[in-house]
Amino acid sequence: MTEDAIFAAFFFPSAAAVLVFFMKYTSSVLQARVRLGQDGAYREIAANVATSQAATAATLGEVLSRLIVIEKILKDVE
Repeated sequence: MTEDAIFAAFFFPSAAAVLVFFMKYTSSVLQARVRLGQDGAYREIAANVATSQAATAATLGEVLSRLIVIEKILKDVE
C-alpha cells in the first residue's frame, strides 16, 4: 500500500466518526433548546390560565351575590 492509501484508510473513517459524534452533539443541543422553549410556553400558558381562573372566580362571586339579592327581592314581592 502506498502512503496515501494508508492515510486515506485512517483519515476517512476517523473523520466520519468525528462527524457522527458532532452531529449527535448538535442534535442534543437543539433538542434541549426546543424543550426549553416549550417549557417557557407551557409556563406562560399556565400563568394565563391561573389569571383567567382568578378572574372567573371573581365574576362568579359577583354573579352569586347578585343572584342572592334578586332572590331576596323576589321573596319580598311574593
